Amino acid sequence: MEIMIRPAVRTDASAIAANNRATALETEGWDLEPGTALAGVEALFDEPARGFYLVAEADGAVVGQCMVTYEWSDWRNGNFWWIQSVYVRPGVRRQGVFRRLYRAVEEIAGARKDVTGLRLYVELENRMALQTYLRLGMHRAPYILLERDYAREPGDRVRRPSP
Repeated sequence: MEIMIRPAVRTDASAIAANNRATALETEGWDLEPGTALAGVEALFDEPARGFYLVAEADGAVVGQCMVTYEWSDWRNGNFWWIQSVYVRPGVRRQGVFRRLYRAVEEIAGARKDVTGLRLYVELENRMALQTYLRLGMHRAPYILLERDYAREPGDRVRRPSP
């Protein structure tokens, strides 16, 4: 199987959205609504300043992907690139698909002066992915990720502390 890494194009949106749904179900047990998944992918194509996707293609099908988004660092006067929406179809895992996607991101980032580094997050229980990222040269950051996920939390967006 020959794998080609390339920038995603709008015609890849439905495949990327399907992969995002598979990721959500696999990692968080979240049955992401198909229309929401597709709209989220299309929104990135509508506003490229948000980021971009790279896809791994084999035999005309998208078999892997990652999305890159940007975080401005005033301390470094540059952008961290966040690698997100990582997915490799089960039938092609452990064959270097993500490694090739990651190396492509590194190559693009390395050619730009405004990129100060790469970041990603990994589920605590996903030890295989963690080992992959460490082997690729990433290391644990001295932070804990915290969040408010308004898409999954019912009720008011603003919660006030109890008196």
